[in-house]
Amino acid sequence: MKNISIIYCLLLALCFGCNEVNPKGEEEVRKFVKQWNDAHTQLQSPYLERNYMDVVNYYGKELTRNQVQQDKNLLFQQFPDYTQRILNDELNITKVGVSYVVKFTKRVYYSGIEADYSSYLSVSTKNGVFKILREGVDKNNKDLDAPIFPNARKSNAFIPNNRKLYGDFNGDGLSDYAAVNSPEIINATNGDTVQCEGGCNSVIIFSNKNLKAITINGAYQSQLENLKDLNSDGADEIGFWDIKPTTKTLYVLNPSNSNLLCEPIVINTTVHKNLNLIDVFKKTGPNKITVTSSAKANGKWVLKTEVITLD
Repeated sequence: MKNISIIYCLLLALCFGCNEVNPKGEEEVRKFVKQWNDAHTQLQSPYLERNYMDVVNYYGKELTRNQVQQDKNLLFQQFPDYTQRILNDELNITKVGVSYVVKFTKRVYYSGIEADYSSYLSVSTKNGVFKILREGVDKNNKDLDAPIFPNARKSNAFIPNNRKLYGDFNGDGLSDYAAVNSPEIINATNGDTVQCEGGCNSVIIFSNKNLKAITINGAYQSQLENLKDLNSDGADEIGFWDIKPTTKTLYVLNPSNSNLLCEPIVINTTVHKNLNLIDVFKKTGPNKITVTSSAKANGKWVLKTEVITLD
């Protein structure tokens, strides 16, 4: 009897000791779901993959973690302004076995549309870290055919993986288009560590075969801008945004020879938030541009503006 009591006490101590080393509960689930929700922005979306199990029930279909990330990439390619938030920060958390079911109302915004959807996640732990097992919305929601959901995106064959930017990029008076071949992200462990299949480089390609492709090293998420004719050569220039979690860098490129017209324009988006192209770049005269970038002065980040004369 004494031995049984000792064993029982040891078991209790072991159980409580394990919980003390790696506590998991509703508060930790709440933090995880908030972090996942906050990552649904164009800047943070490349890192959503790390929140999922290897295989996920994703809006009613079984997908790999990489396929989920590809779908998130498509969402932000189609709707760069997409945002979502948990209405009133209210989460209904229920423990089911070793997993947690989290229900909430998701308020989404895209292309001037705002809508609410009853949503859910099922999360569990893998190696002591929360991961998503299931993601979806209540079938009783209205407008489930909205283009922000995976089924709608997959049914629209006209939505390309690489969005096209139209303009006259060779000066022949005819419309061309440019697009970006982005690398496939295979691992994103944190804001500073990203691994891509074959290297994290993006390639700008053109419909006009006389224009050579332009490679931007170290860029895995991007956006193109038509900057119009800046150097009076009759052809439109291209702006390439290299988007990282804490910075945005604008490359001003001449498609006819792949050259940079000025040094890359870097914006510290942690400090200087919500800056658009017009805030960073302007054509201010014949062969002149005005650029604004983030710079450090006296230990503080400030915006620095300069006028550049183009060759």
